Amino acid sequence: MDVDQRRARREACRRALARRRKRGLAAVAVLAVGAVLIALLLGSGGSSKQGSKNAAAGKSRPGSNKNARRAQPEVRGPKGTEAVPILMYHVINPPAAGAKFPGLYVDPEEFAAQMRTLKGAGFHAVTMDQMLANWTRGTPLPAGKPIVVSFDNGYQSQLTNALPVLRRLGWVGVENIQLTGLPPSQGGLSRSQVSQLVTEGWELDTQGISHADLITLDARALREQVAVAREQVRGLYKVPVNWFCYPSGHYNATVIAAVKAAGYVGSTTVVPGWAGPAEDPYRLPRLRVLGGTSPGALLAEIAAIRSNPPPPASYGGA
Repeated sequence: MDVDQRRARREACRRALARRRKRGLAAVAVLAVGAVLIALLLGSGGSSKQGSKNAAAGKSRPGSNKNARRAQPEVRGPKGTEAVPILMYHVINPPAAGAKFPGLYVDPEEFAAQMRTLKGAGFHAVTMDQMLANWTRGTPLPAGKPIVVSFDNGYQSQLTNALPVLRRLGWVGVENIQLTGLPPSQGGLSRSQVSQLVTEGWELDTQGISHADLITLDARALREQVAVAREQVRGLYKVPVNWFCYPSGHYNATVIAAVKAAGYVGSTTVVPGWAGPAEDPYRLPRLRVLGGTSPGALLAEIAAIRSNPPPPASYGGA
């Protein structure tokens, strides 16, 4: 084999080797691309399955619907303009022997008849918070004419005798609790009984710690009766406590300033009248219901006080 032949053979071998290397590199590239595609497909399928599982789990998880409800915006409409009567009750029992204020005792049967008559007349009980939400944000109220049924001091009979009546009507009350001075041994509500009212849907507000005459107090004592009382009730029962009720209806400009500073949205008096959105929310009137008031007489009083409200000067002398 001469030199030219050997050179030609080496060149042929070199070219063949180059072709094999190219084919090898191409095969490796194809395998690499295939591996990537397989990984992507597997990843997509896995995440799709996992997403389906997560979606199914989210759909069936108890808290998911609750969170969805929580995220929904509050239903609002035109701001309410309707005035609301706020009734004021104390003891729902026959007068005790030697009672200092027998008029504050309303017989349980009399109370039940009053509530049935109010419902028959088209009223529906709401809370103070519901009333204000309607006035300020247009939050709809239950069907019927709104009325607030409030109870002062925290007497045990408000749970034992008033709660069952309101529950049968699908109504709730407003409890203006005082924190001391009315122990269960004297007919006051225990903590567990106050908690029961809250569980039943009642609104819990306060008259302060000891039903003190607020206009006679110095700044420190006034803050304790107003601001500290709110802090304590909120801490004990985990409720907002947005409203203050002036003990015995005594208040002045200094008291109102303390109530505002404590974060209350408003307060109630003992001055007869209907509460309306145009009024000062820190001087809202109420109608005291006395023992011996027939259902018909109560309806007449509610109507009459709307037509003939007292003059502004009677609002606690503020």
